[in-house]
Amino acid sequence: MQEIFYIEVPTPNSEAVRTWLQWTYQPIQGEKVSAPQGCLVRFTQPIGELSIFVWSLQRTTYLKVIRWSERPLPQESQLLRALEQQLRVAFPQEYPDLPAFDPQRQSIFAALQATHPLTVKYFQRMPKGEYDLNRVYWWEKRWREGVRSPQDPKAVIFAQPEPASTAPPTYDLIYIGGALGVIHAAVMARLGYRVLLIERLAFGRMNREWNISRQEFQNLIDLGLFTESEFESLIAREYQDGFNKFFDANNPPQAKARVLHTPTVLNIAIDTSRLLQLCGEKLRRAGGEIWDETEFTRVDIDPHQARVQARFLPSGSPRTATGRLVVDAMGTASPIAWQLNGGRAFDSVCPTVGAVVKGFAPGVWDANFGDVLNSHGDISRGRQLIWELFPGPGDELTFYLFHYHQVHPENPGSLLEMYEDFFTILPEYRRCDPEQLQWLKPTFGYIPGYFSLSGRDRTTAFDRLIAIGDAASLQSPLVFTGFGSLVRNLPRLTDLLDTALQHDLLQAQHLNQIRAYQSNIAVTWLFSRGMMVPTGRQLAPERVNAMLNTFFGILASESSAKADQFIKDRFGWLDFNRMALKAAFTNPALLLWIWDLVGPKDMVRWLGSYWSFTVSAFVNALLRPWFPQLVRRLQPWLEVKAPGLWLWLLARSYAVTYSWGQPRIERVLHREPQAEPAIARLQS
Repeated sequence: MQEIFYIEVPTPNSEAVRTWLQWTYQPIQGEKVSAPQGCLVRFTQPIGELSIFVWSLQRTTYLKVIRWSERPLPQESQLLRALEQQLRVAFPQEYPDLPAFDPQRQSIFAALQATHPLTVKYFQRMPKGEYDLNRVYWWEKRWREGVRSPQDPKAVIFAQPEPASTAPPTYDLIYIGGALGVIHAAVMARLGYRVLLIERLAFGRMNREWNISRQEFQNLIDLGLFTESEFESLIAREYQDGFNKFFDANNPPQAKARVLHTPTVLNIAIDTSRLLQLCGEKLRRAGGEIWDETEFTRVDIDPHQARVQARFLPSGSPRTATGRLVVDAMGTASPIAWQLNGGRAFDSVCPTVGAVVKGFAPGVWDANFGDVLNSHGDISRGRQLIWELFPGPGDELTFYLFHYHQVHPENPGSLLEMYEDFFTILPEYRRCDPEQLQWLKPTFGYIPGYFSLSGRDRTTAFDRLIAIGDAASLQSPLVFTGFGSLVRNLPRLTDLLDTALQHDLLQAQHLNQIRAYQSNIAVTWLFSRGMMVPTGRQLAPERVNAMLNTFFGILASESSAKADQFIKDRFGWLDFNRMALKAAFTNPALLLWIWDLVGPKDMVRWLGSYWSFTVSAFVNALLRPWFPQLVRRLQPWLEVKAPGLWLWLLARSYAVTYSWGQPRIERVLHREPQAEPAIARLQS
């Protein structure tokens, strides 16, 4: 007995494939006999048979062929090629469109009942299920519109050559987006700036939960935004260990791996509602304002100010505010980000769905442990599905299901399809009965990635406008997303933005220097690219799991400190190259797999990223011992005489220490009291 063929048939209707094998399929050689799970193909010269059978997993269908013979049967390879070709014609890869929905004529539940029955069923059990499912639909609709019309994005930024008014702006900073935005807004308000926060939802509601480690959160404590006791009050759960394991039952021996333990990666579940409310309170106490349930519509920018126009959703009435600077924190659906980078706003995305639940039976999961990255099957309908599981307060668990996805107009990536998968296959991933669970809230969103060639190849600013978080999309995340990136980079973003505001350096050329770019993260986009199944391609089902297990198996063989550094984006040039060479030696086929997946064009692009990483690593290694200190010594006179040059040097000083994801809060060596930097003012 020998397995000789394994493919995925991209349809959830496994019974249709089984029936096709039993009644329609005709092999080019041998005699076909129907079998309960498919069919047999029998040969008399020599004696032997092929067993063709299918099974269902992850809401798709898998097919294997087993040879019952000591040697290959007549025309065996031709028979298998013909079988695959006929299956591809009978069951092609499909990318469903978003179902039609008119909120004036029907409810979201009625609109989706026929196409997404389980999604409707379980959203109806959530406290604000109809409201949240409308949000899922709205988010996917806006995302699809941006992906399908990247060359002609909706214009929301309008440059005006003449000032619209001689009156000074009401605010220094106007933040659009209240999740990541309120953290940054609270910090800037505490520095004395007049801040307005505009949020489309009721303030405090989140599409996702946030996990972090103590090491990352320390930045917010060092900045003075939170005290140690406030941080402890924000911890919903701290688990003992996190597991990383990918399905490897069909992998070759060199692509199997043991569990990677990461006990200090995303091991703290944050009470996001309390965090947002606390930031909102600190913002208001510092004189800031919050306009929630208010949707941004456009911004007009003239030489003196930015004029933001919005709409108060409950009444539909217009709202207008003027400010010195607008901060886009709207995330992946940001029309500002699409306009600034029309044609190439994002290179990849992780469509992510999930839920916060409770009611698991004892023994199903221990709340002292989390799943950081986990898969329980191979490629499913053009996606390698990956799970995350994080314990919450009490007996609550937060689940995420996502996949790395290449942005493509024919296949933008669907949240609704993912939700139908989620509710269907959750019992496969964890032994549970969804009927017995208490569904508390959904978690969903699009997490973007950008394939950076250097620190300058993405536009994150316009005159009097700057993007942060997922709207800036300067990372191609393996684990950390907009929240982790913002927290890690908050000290430098705060100091640089404070410097720009103090000296009115609010033109695009200055603001584009204020960014959360890391050269070591930029080079890892090849990993995330290798986890994506290109639109229209059918890969060996085990391919992505085999690649992931190769890399994570190497991490599992490293010290816990090295694995922790890599997962947290804190690795250096030597470690990156050492592990890349080790991966190639462990699994030589890996290089061919990557080439097959990414192609020559993206391989050349990645070599550009690698060269940029190498140069950056070399230059920063030379500069790190002395350059940041020299810049601070020059500050007292240089900032006064040449503020533009000072901002440029300060940005590069931070880049030297942040390039490997190892930030430190810059201490002031010599500075006049009236020019005290943002970090020192916050700490005091």
